Amino acid sequence: MSDTSATLVRTFYDALARRDLDAMERCYHPDVTFGDPIFQELEGRARIMGMWRLLMARGAGLDVSLRRVTAGPHEVTTDWIAGYTFTATGRKVVNQIDSLFRFEGGLIVRQHDDFDFRHWSKMALGRPVGLVVGWTPALRARIRSRAMEGLRESMAPA
Repeated sequence: MSDTSATLVRTFYDALARRDLDAMERCYHPDVTFGDPIFQELEGRARIMGMWRLLMARGAGLDVSLRRVTAGPHEVTTDWIAGYTFTATGRKVVNQIDSLFRFEGGLIVRQHDDFDFRHWSKMALGRPVGLVVGWTPALRARIRSRAMEGLRESMAPA
């Protein structure tokens, strides 16, 4: 299972690098869950794919670099870098992300991405603002709330 799962994860990142949302979606189980420091917990393929659509729309010039894939008996971990321009500020972000994947029925059923929120906020928002946001729980909550609001708006019927 570990080789097959590692191959699926590589397929997922290849699709992400190409911005191929359909290919990414085929890697996910219908009941997939996702978590990261901004979109803390999302459930279901439709919401998670909505998040990826939103991130691709808001992050110009996405560059994905998969540095490491490690397959264990029940999970796959990765170390990857997402480089993009944060369109809200026009600032360049180079975000180092560690991911954990679990599988069911040959598909990704759990993805958890972890990165340094403080470091991300300094890159995305600029040093003075990002430093304050990164250290202030209320401001971090505001960033998370805005991200979820953007996701809801992007998924609302036209």
